[in-house]
Amino acid sequence: RLRCTRNLIHANLFAGPACRVAQSLAQYCVGANYAWALGEGLFLLRLLLATSARRCLPAFLLLGWGVPVLFVVPWVVLRYLYENEGCWERNEKVAVWWVIRCPILAAVAVNFVVFVRIVRILVAKVRAHQVSRGDARLRLARSTLTLIPLLGVHEVIFALAGEGEGGGGLRLARLCLHLLLTSAQGLVVSVLYCFTNKEVSLRVPSRCPSLSPPRVDPE
Repeated sequence: RLRCTRNLIHANLFAGPACRVAQSLAQYCVGANYAWALGEGLFLLRLLLATSARRCLPAFLLLGWGVPVLFVVPWVVLRYLYENEGCWERNEKVAVWWVIRCPILAAVAVNFVVFVRIVRILVAKVRAHQVSRGDARLRLARSTLTLIPLLGVHEVIFALAGEGEGGGGLRLARLCLHLLLTSAQGLVVSVLYCFTNKEVSLRVPSRCPSLSPPRVDPE
């Protein structure tokens, strides 16, 4: 009696290849998110270094959409060969999971180095303008805080903390915090760099506003 049409549909929903395709697509999107965050950091660093960044769009497209394929496809192959269980939602084999985890951690590490480099450049610009100490600290703090969600610097904390460490409650709290910050990252970036950006003007719809570095020079 259990082999009815409804149960067969449910079985395909939970144990069919469609959920594994969805899981693979989700992993690709996560990798693309980190790759594009790295692209944002590299682009902003080029702007601060007064380097022309107009012809580097193909390279950033390749970085954002192409690089995740290099580690998601091997992960799919290894999961199919050595851990082909369920919908691939559990990562029991650590070696297979590190195929995806290593490139993501590398992107986080490089973006953190870029973040430190950008902050040092901003400090040098503030000192060059000879702004008062209190005003300089305020401007640096504002610029640094706006860079954190853009470059995903908060990911460094979770990378250092690890994934399997701690008890069940601690791990669940860390997972919830990680998901909250990651999900709200795009919203925070859109608010800071679009809706509250003075360069974005509704009066000139034909122009495409560019993402400018945080301003630290006195107005």
